[in-house]
Amino acid sequence: MNDVTPTKVSEPRERLLATAADLFYRDGIHSVGVDRIVAAANVTRATFYRHFPGKEDLVNAYLNLEDATIRGFFANIPEGATPEQILEGIIEGIANDITYNHTRGCPFINAAAEYPDATSEVRKTVTRHREWFRQSLQSALEAAGRDDAAGRARTLVLLRDAALVGGYLDGVDTIRDTFMTAARATAALPA
Repeated sequence: MNDVTPTKVSEPRERLLATAADLFYRDGIHSVGVDRIVAAANVTRATFYRHFPGKEDLVNAYLNLEDATIRGFFANIPEGATPEQILEGIIEGIANDITYNHTRGCPFINAAAEYPDATSEVRKTVTRHREWFRQSLQSALEAAGRDDAAGRARTLVLLRDAALVGGYLDGVDTIRDTFMTAARATAALPA
């Protein structure tokens, strides 16, 4: 018998987070006020503050939601995949994210631009995500036996950053193929 009680999900909290995620990504964090989020999520200010002591707490929750999406690229690779298939799956996941989810740039870069103080909690959240992402790429490259896995991982992070910005500015149609070609070459995968 399983004695673990499932964690109750607060529907108003989830609605606040989903609303904020949409508004922050589309319109920018600083340009979206708490009143606008509360109205769009159809909750009271008291409900907002019960779940998020302040706007920065909501911003961090939004970035953690974005982080979970990226981590999903790694988690959704089929069990038993070869190291090359894992690399290909990661690159394909990033390309799909650029094409379908993040068509207005990188949410982490966007947040960092709005929070220039590197000691702020928001910037610490951005840094933790980027460190995890880079290390995960490095581990996948090491598992595939690639030389200079750390350098290749840094290059893949740079390519992702550039592709997210380029997709927004130039359109995802041309950027996807360019990203896939450059990322495969960096990971030493067949073209």
